[in-house]
Amino acid sequence: MKEIPASQIISAITGLCISANFELGEDVIEALKKAEQEEESPTGKEALRQLIENARIAREGSLPLCQDCGTAVVFLEIGQDVHITGGDLNAAIAEGVSKGYTEGYLRKSMVRQPFSARVNTEDNTPPIIHTEIVPGDKLKITVMCKGGGAENMSRLGMLTPGAGRQGIIDFIMKTVDDAGGKTCPPVIVGVGIGGTADMVMILAKKALLRPVGKPNPDPEVAELERELLKRINDLGIGPGGLGGRVTALAVHVETMPAHIASMPVAVNMQCHSARHKEVVL
Repeated sequence: MKEIPASQIISAITGLCISANFELGEDVIEALKKAEQEEESPTGKEALRQLIENARIAREGSLPLCQDCGTAVVFLEIGQDVHITGGDLNAAIAEGVSKGYTEGYLRKSMVRQPFSARVNTEDNTPPIIHTEIVPGDKLKITVMCKGGGAENMSRLGMLTPGAGRQGIIDFIMKTVDDAGGKTCPPVIVGVGIGGTADMVMILAKKALLRPVGKPNPDPEVAELERELLKRINDLGIGPGGLGGRVTALAVHVETMPAHIASMPVAVNMQCHSARHKEVVL
């Protein structure tokens, strides 16, 4: 049994929150550079150039990529042979988020009571935590800093099986089209298909953790991703919603089995500031 002290988790989460907000992943930067080359609209091309420059300034100056430093969404893959010592795991994660957003001078966006007294918690807690038990003696921690604008345009659809592949495409296309420029395009579109209403939303969000443009290993799903990306970019929303060819950098689809009477579909929208970092303890 491998023992991991809670203090080590606090330190790891603190660092991940800061680095995720300061350093855009190389996969995202490369996707933005490719988009700049492909964009035909002069306005869209300039918007993409500015996004690339913004990422450089943020990294070199240790500055937030965006004024919205996001909700801290934490994905845990806990090896079944891991034992957390010296404190509560969830409390350690919350403390790490609090320290990261405070020490990194990151905007705190969480409010206590969502439908009445929306009082800021002042340290961006509580985090949203998704936990998975896996074989082994490692603890993988992934922190996603999820901006509110793109998250607001995410959608759940409980389709009937008869809607089929085309019904899925229609639902996703309507979601992206309705969102327009509100998601700060170019976006990454995370899609979940199958499972249950709760599980499919998690699938869609986890799809955003895949390196940008890396296809699903299932050829049928990968073909759906390619078709959706082409259709979305044909909408003409463009960078910043200002018109152009590149509305999405990628579409990532994850699937799982579903009940014979159900076909849940979820879309989780990710803005161009696709911030997530991970560590394995």
